[in-house]
Amino acid sequence: MTNSRPQIAVFLRSLANGGAERLMVNLVNYFVQQQYNVDLVLTGIDATYTSLVSPHVRIVDLKSPKLPMSLPKLVRYLRQQQPIALLTALHYPCEIALLAKQLAGVSTRVVVSEHNTLSVEAKNLPQLTARLSPVAARLFYPWADAIVAVSQGVAQDLANVTHLPLERIQTIYNPVITSDLLEKAKEPINHPWFASGEPPVILGVGRLIAQKDFPTLIRAFEKVQRQQPCRLMILGNGREKQNLLSLVQELGLKDKVALLGFINNPYAYMAASALFVLSSAWEGFGNVLVEAMAVGTPVISTDCPSGPAEILDNGKYGELVPVGDPEAIAQAILRVLSGEMKYVEPVWLEHFTLEAIAQQYLAVLGV
Repeated sequence: MTNSRPQIAVFLRSLANGGAERLMVNLVNYFVQQQYNVDLVLTGIDATYTSLVSPHVRIVDLKSPKLPMSLPKLVRYLRQQQPIALLTALHYPCEIALLAKQLAGVSTRVVVSEHNTLSVEAKNLPQLTARLSPVAARLFYPWADAIVAVSQGVAQDLANVTHLPLERIQTIYNPVITSDLLEKAKEPINHPWFASGEPPVILGVGRLIAQKDFPTLIRAFEKVQRQQPCRLMILGNGREKQNLLSLVQELGLKDKVALLGFINNPYAYMAASALFVLSSAWEGFGNVLVEAMAVGTPVISTDCPSGPAEILDNGKYGELVPVGDPEAIAQAILRVLSGEMKYVEPVWLEHFTLEAIAQQYLAVLGV
């Protein structure tokens, strides 16, 4: 790498353990492999995914403990470095980036990527920032040089929220499938539930928050295990952990449900599990569905807004069930455990590979 002007900058709050952050790491690593000069600009350093960033990516730490404090520092960065394009994701880094360009007076092309169904989040999350995100998007997104949505459902919702024409929003799916994912899926797991002869393991992965609706999955599992020996494993951390543990205790499932916390390599667990279930009330995309499909594990998902129906081609490649319906999830699990699995064509998975998606991002970034 040279000290020349960065061609691409990516601006994020941090590299915390979220799906969008992990995908942005995938993108920046690919960009430098293609010989682009890349800066990863962060409001603060978080160790979760930092170790996964290529040494050829320059990490710029704005050292701003509060996101609004990063604005003058990002303005200074843009004036000094003047990257050709700046890609950003999530709220409120998108709004900060758009305002920073205006204040910096630079020609940098700013591309915002929307990863959530804003109208649904605004109705369901208690935080004021979530409730105001549609308003912020309506005010700031018209300033963007390009707008990316991670699913067609997110794009339509964003058009409705911002009153922008749908044609201004480009859908680019998430770059989920990488060679690293497929290699990590082969790693052994040191957990007794995956030993030979043990009952099948049903897996859920995600932050332990209301959006992921793990209580519905646990209640569905309780119905399933009455009819067939099996176990439920959930990977992820979050504020709902104690409530989930209480529900497990209440349903008498203490020895059959395991909450293992955040796991660096969930792909090995996906590959070893009998099936994967996404029980979310809403999504922007649903990365974990693609990850499970990529390692050959059957999937079941709620037909929530937005993403799962697109990923599963309206049920062709996995079971789609209503949101918040334990009985429907239980019946779908029993069907899969009985052998009713849907084959996923390799050509379909190419929609979600890093190589294919990164080329679409390079086109929209204009570098």
